[in-house]
Amino acid sequence: RGRRASILSRSIRGLEDVEWDPSILMSSLITPGSRISVLIRDAVPSDEPSWRKLWADYVAFYEAEVPEEVTAKTWERLIRKQDGFFCRVAETSGEVCGFSLSVLHAGTWTTDPICYLEDLFVDPEHRGRGIGEALIRDLVAQCKAKGWSRLYWHTRASNTTARSVYDRFTSADDFVRYRLVF
Repeated sequence: RGRRASILSRSIRGLEDVEWDPSILMSSLITPGSRISVLIRDAVPSDEPSWRKLWADYVAFYEAEVPEEVTAKTWERLIRKQDGFFCRVAETSGEVCGFSLSVLHAGTWTTDPICYLEDLFVDPEHRGRGIGEALIRDLVAQCKAKGWSRLYWHTRASNTTARSVYDRFTSADDFVRYRLVF
């Protein structure tokens, strides 16, 4: 406790003083510019129905299809924290209204773990209240507290709503993604 890492402070503006106690699995935040209280916590098995609804909306947003067996396996890996996967959920007034799905992995340019924020989603009815930003701040705090070397994510260039949130943390870099699907 009390150990503060400055791993991301050079690349993520305004978060140099974020502290996170790794012994606490929840963090309650009053989102900036609003009076709503947001609880960010690890997902638990009883969150599955809420997560599945949000997941279906997320997949639909990207005009994609994910087979049920993949959704079921994803939930299982998230809850069991298998293969580096973990899920944090945002809760307001007892309702799960958003999630971040991340993967911890090793890298070749650092010996410390790297956190990939693979999916982030907030229910459209709860957007504009700082919940997406709170989910990212939660990950930043965990990165710093746990000694993870990087946090990264990507989105579609046309997703201007999400990018306006992401730009508060850091600028997009100049890397281009290539992908083969088998």
